[in-house]
Amino acid sequence: MSASVTGAVPSSFSRRRFLGSASATGLAAAGLSACADSGSATTDSEGRTVVEWWNIQTTEPSKSVWPERAKAFEAKNPDVRVKLVTLENDAYKSKMTALTSSGKLPDIYHTWGGGVLEQQIDAGLVEDLTSSLGALHGTLVPVSVKAYQFDDRTYAVPFDIGAVGFWYNRALFADAGIDAPPTTWADLLDGVKRLKRAGITPVALAGKEKWPGMYYWAYLALRIAGVDGMRKAADAKDFSGDDFVRAGELLEDLVKLEPFQKGFLGAAYSTPNGEAAVMGNGKAAMELMGQWAPVVQADAGKGIGEDLAFFSFPAVAGGKGALTDVLGGGGGYAVRKGAPQAAIDFLKFLMTAESDRVLVSEAAMMPVVKDATSALTDPALKDVSDALGKATGFQLYLDQAYPPAVGQEVNDSVAGLVAGAKSPEQVARAITQVAKSQ
Repeated sequence: MSASVTGAVPSSFSRRRFLGSASATGLAAAGLSACADSGSATTDSEGRTVVEWWNIQTTEPSKSVWPERAKAFEAKNPDVRVKLVTLENDAYKSKMTALTSSGKLPDIYHTWGGGVLEQQIDAGLVEDLTSSLGALHGTLVPVSVKAYQFDDRTYAVPFDIGAVGFWYNRALFADAGIDAPPTTWADLLDGVKRLKRAGITPVALAGKEKWPGMYYWAYLALRIAGVDGMRKAADAKDFSGDDFVRAGELLEDLVKLEPFQKGFLGAAYSTPNGEAAVMGNGKAAMELMGQWAPVVQADAGKGIGEDLAFFSFPAVAGGKGALTDVLGGGGGYAVRKGAPQAAIDFLKFLMTAESDRVLVSEAAMMPVVKDATSALTDPALKDVSDALGKATGFQLYLDQAYPPAVGQEVNDSVAGLVAGAKSPEQVARAITQVAKSQ
């Protein structure tokens, strides 16, 4: 297997320039957290070292498993208290931008790697974990660490890894006379038409949050341009080529079929009436989402049990990308520069095979420690694991692979296309303009 993370735009930001651009969001860091200054540590009333751990595990079962992992570490290290701060995805991104602008990050914090982490590194805010956690590398699934490595140095460790793909409802596919998941984009569009004729909403989408729509354009670009094409565009900061315009045109073809649920433009992802709930309550046949989809569907809705299955994003006729090229990522944890040693010790604990088995079996995470793979029993998640195992290329989510401003423009421009407000050419041009401005 050949796997590589592609698409990260090299960053030449100075600390001042990066922090200044983050400040431009207008978000104030005051009152968000008692995050420590670089090089300092805090203690509680009992004299224990406090390690502040920011995460985005807002849904069950991981919402309960994360505090349990903290308590398990505390039991082995009674001189340490792990303080959890749990935030919803978009709120987390906003608050981290504000904290980054102040130069005060949590001791341990969630990262998707790529360009966002790279700019934090360039700003001098992230601890280099190469030496302290280097011994772990041989124990981990190789692709799981790629998004967190720059210039052969490691700045975060993974706790989850996965692939974006289509989650579908077998029963609704059968009702529409669809015998097998589509393997080409043309077949997917045909399936959407069949589902509509059967009175079934083909696709659930959280249009309000923008990043779920990004997956469509990103995958189409990957299928058309291929891994090398994605890398070349990122290096040149130029997404105006025919392949990227074509990605928008094919997404536009899907949008014109009106495949999404009523009110999708105002729908969030994990709220009771959002994308995951629509899918989890059997009200739509498909959603394009990462490996966490089954858990969120069951949390926001009822879950559809054995009717839920997974298939890889279809191939595009004439495209240079392979059906086995994967768009995905996972979750990792970085440590602020100057954090207490206890923060690194906690990550060592979290990355043991014993702890990872707990995350896999109880929190529905994908295994990142090789010796924990036996704990994966869910058939649908095994399909995701198989897709990763067969991957011929690996592209990190575009809103994380690229610098923050570029990733945001991808999300915004694609959302404009999905809403009918931007053309494919305008999307490609807008992303290029922002990329070249960085």
